[in-house]
Amino acid sequence: MPDPSRPRLPAEWEPQSGVQLTWPHADSDWAERLTEVEPVFADIGAAITRYETLLVVCQSAIHAGHVRALLQQAGAELARVCFSVAPSEDTWARDHGAITVMVDGQPKLLDFQFNGWGGKFAAVADNRITRNLRAAGVFGDADCVHVELVLEGGAIETDGAGTLLATRHSVITTTRNPGLSDAAVEQRLREQLGIEHFHWLDHGALSGDDTDGHIDTLARFATPDTILYTTSEPNDPDFPGLAAMAEELTALRTTDGEAYRLIPLPPPGVHRDRDGRRLPATYANFLIINQAVLLPVYGVPNDQLAIGVLADVFPDRHILPIDCRPIIAQNGSLHCLTMQFPAALPLRGDPGLETA
Repeated sequence: MPDPSRPRLPAEWEPQSGVQLTWPHADSDWAERLTEVEPVFADIGAAITRYETLLVVCQSAIHAGHVRALLQQAGAELARVCFSVAPSEDTWARDHGAITVMVDGQPKLLDFQFNGWGGKFAAVADNRITRNLRAAGVFGDADCVHVELVLEGGAIETDGAGTLLATRHSVITTTRNPGLSDAAVEQRLREQLGIEHFHWLDHGALSGDDTDGHIDTLARFATPDTILYTTSEPNDPDFPGLAAMAEELTALRTTDGEAYRLIPLPPPGVHRDRDGRRLPATYANFLIINQAVLLPVYGVPNDQLAIGVLADVFPDRHILPIDCRPIIAQNGSLHCLTMQFPAALPLRGDPGLETA
């Protein structure tokens, strides 16, 4: 019988109260592409409001009014939108957002450190977003703890029962947690997240990715014994690493000693920015919410194959494709933009922003 006093990191498919989006603005890294990316954010937000609360982090009350208009235009259920204000440099809520565990049946928010994926980008404001949201009352009286360990939400996958799936090269790095050994990082993950079973991958990465190989671009739990994983065409430069990753997945075992059911996702095609730079498109960057799965698509024939794969794996959820081609220009996709919260954690917006 699991000890309820130990932290437990819920699986993404468990009931949720809502999802956070940190909205782009004119002073963010999206400044030159706002007209392209804001409609994608609005589509994601509107889809979320069909099933649960959307928490939108804005720069100001004026910005909140602008976002409200975009969401309304996209068909969002505004009664399910709450707004809060916190300064931000960028929009990757998966990595700067709080990671929530359950302890004694109550939610506990963990504010891990975010240093711009090992110091690659400025992240001072992003690293303060969770504490600013807490100070604004967004999380009510839920416990929120500042954790010194650097850890991004996109770097970890769980089955909800104490198993972690992650790439070693996006968690245990000298640019994130210098001086900490593999064993030391594992011990902290045991203490903070209740992890008991570690699946570390040493292969797999996407061209154009700057996260050092976040697991949410490569392989995802769909059920406790099912893993969906990224593939590429044999002539793709990413193929050797992804094939080696697939071999690693084949060798993994559940806590019952059984092999996982492994389901390949189709290649999403090669996508390039205006300057010819390869962009990290992936179907693995889907978001599971209440009764639905939001799937990033890229305007290629394999989009339909990916929709079919997810429909088979999630037969009781609606599969909602979102065109994420504008988003991958900044090296992430749909799951990277979002952070979900468990149903036991109601979200509260700033009443002064409700009609901003």
